[in-house]
Formats: sequence, C-alpha cells, structure tokens
Amino acid sequence: MIPDILSHGQYSTVYNFLSLVIASQLFTALFLLISLPRILPRYRQAITVAIIVCGIAAYHYFRIFDSFKEAFVSKSVGGTGNYSQAAGVSFNEGYRYVDWLLTVPLLLVELIAVLALARKVQTGLLLRLVPAAALMIALGYPGEISGDNGLRGLFGLLSTIPFAYILYVLFVQLSKSLTTQPVSVRKTLGRLRFLLLLSWGVYPIAYLLPLLNIGGADAWVSKQVGYSVADIVAKAVYALIIFGVAKAKSYEDNPEFAAVELSHAEATAIHK
Repeated sequence: MIPDILSHGQYSTVYNFLSLVIASQLFTALFLLISLPRILPRYRQAITVAIIVCGIAAYHYFRIFDSFKEAFVSKSVGGTGNYSQAAGVSFNEGYRYVDWLLTVPLLLVELIAVLALARKVQTGLLLRLVPAAALMIALGYPGEISGDNGLRGLFGLLSTIPFAYILYVLFVQLSKSLTTQPVSVRKTLGRLRFLLLLSWGVYPIAYLLPLLNIGGADAWVSKQVGYSVADIVAKAVYALIIFGVAKAKSYEDNPEFAAVELSHAEATAIHK
C-alpha cells in the first residue's frame, strides 16, 4: 500500500533514485546509439533493441517521477518537513508494469540477437521466451493492484509458472547454443543469465512484502529503491555487457574491423 506520509528523508531517497534511473537509462541509450558503428552490422540488431529498452525505461521513469512529485506534497518551508499524499492524486504504480510488459520480452530478444544463431534456432527461442515474458508480467499486475492478499498470492503463483519456464529455457535450452559462441564471450554470455535472474529476483521479493505483513513507509520506500536499482542493472548494465559481447564478436569475425577499432597490440593478441 502507498503510505499516507513520507518523511523528508524518505521522499528525497525515492526522488533521487528515480532521477538516477532516468539518467542511467537515457545516457546509456545515447552512448549505444553513438557507438553503433563500432560493431558489425550482424550484431546491431541486439544493440538497437537495447537502445529501445533503455529509451522505453527512461520515458516511463519520467512518468513515474512526475507521478511521484504530484502524489506527495509538503507545506513546510523549503520542503524539509513531512510529505503527505495530495488530495485527489495517487502515485501510479501501473507505469512500471507497462514498462516491464514492453521491456522484459525485449531483454530476452537482446540476448538471443547478440548470439547471432541460425534463423530457425533463433526464431524457436523467441517464440518460447517472448510470450512467456509478457504473460509473466500480465499475470503479476492484477495481484499488484489488489488489496486482497489471497488474490495477490494467486496471481503471484500464476506469474511464477511462465517465470520458471523462462529460467528453464535460459539455463537448459540456451546452454546448447552457448557452445557455438566464441570462447572469449562464452563465459560472459553464461553470466548474463545469472544477471537477469539476480535483477529479476528483486521484483518477486517486493511483490511478496504485503503477504508477509511487511508494510509502512519504510517498506514502500525500500520497494521503490529496489525496483530502481533492479531496473538499472537489468537494462542499462545489461545493455552495456551486451554491447561488449557484440564488440568482441565483431573483432573475432573481422580482423580488418578489429585492426581499425583496436590498438595494434590488442588486435595482434586477439588473432594469435
């Protein structure tokens, strides 16, 4: 539940973390856009998707940021006192779910695209992962907005089914594809799955707080901070790692391209 009152410290914490996410997503997208020519065309689809993901996230965090500022107001001089919910205005948590509904499937598309697998294999993975990711988010939303813990638990359980299926595909099915990747990026790609798991793990923890009778302003602020950090890791940091993989694969695929991008010593070391 959204608290009626936030202290100045609690308000500032949420305000600053929302601002941090906006900056992280916006400038990661800008960096990737400028850096697109630094990878081969076959890997640019993955980075283009990463740019779109960060752009979508930045847009929705602007909306979340505005919603937060409108929902909590203070009458104290300099805004140093408590902040209470404004009359007739509510913080819109739905922006997060709209963002996740779009970006979570695209995060999986990023990973599949940078692998540059055979079209048939790639299509098969996408047809399994993308619908499951969208279903996971769609099933979680009714529970998120419900004040009934029974309904929240039911939809939480239902959304866990596609989540478990995604993990199965990532850690069992996708492992077969990793063996076809260059040795230099194989470990990084394997770790990316754990990065997704780690960052996504924040969401169900926050989702379960009301079921554990953990509430109040501190719990709500912790949830907003957790969501913010998880979104930075799952989108901006993840995108930069994907970009690093795309660069490494570009260098291995094309020695002439590597010679232009790298120093002489680095290019020589790669192709020894």
